[in-house]
Amino acid sequence: MAGADIMQEAYSFSGYRFGHDAQHTYAYLCPAILKALSRLNAKTVLEIGCGNGTLAKAIADHGMKIAGLDPSESGIENARKILPESKFYCMNVYDDPARIENNDLDAVVAAEVIEHLFRPRALLRFAHAKLRPGGFLLLTTPYHGYLKNLALSFLDKWDFHHAPQTDGGHIKFWSRRSLTRVLQKENFEVVDFVGAGRLPYLWKSMLLVAQKTG
Repeated sequence: MAGADIMQEAYSFSGYRFGHDAQHTYAYLCPAILKALSRLNAKTVLEIGCGNGTLAKAIADHGMKIAGLDPSESGIENARKILPESKFYCMNVYDDPARIENNDLDAVVAAEVIEHLFRPRALLRFAHAKLRPGGFLLLTTPYHGYLKNLALSFLDKWDFHHAPQTDGGHIKFWSRRSLTRVLQKENFEVVDFVGAGRLPYLWKSMLLVAQKTG
């Protein structure tokens, strides 16, 4: 992608303004993420795409040291207010990971971010650079699978689902298989999968836990 295109994408996300309320995905994603982090015994965590800091605060409240990054100035401003003891960076995954000093993190969390990126591998490489050997990436994104795709077709919901008239929004649509493949290519091994929200195989989102291997 040309540099100007990348800057335009970064600009569009930095212009997104966050309020103080949790994202609508918080109710069904937060419990799954916290359970996974606890099971992994994570102590130090970085959240990519931390928004207004709501999820970061939940992670901190469970005794973990949290830092976060987001290109939205309003999101970072709010995150710093509710977690003044934590570090938050106004940046995106196309920026230099070296801006964040810690390269020995137990876990990186990216909740509902990768579907917004023209270059999804940038997120995976950023996370890889920050994790300790054997550290874990917890990645959530809307779920797509055979039964859900059939349901969307049968109910004629694809236009609503894609929402092409909306500025920003989702530009990548992942299945468990396609996301696993790209993780493997970027030196991660998927070690767990959790469906979140709604009935099995009609899940709203999926959580993949991937361990750094390279």
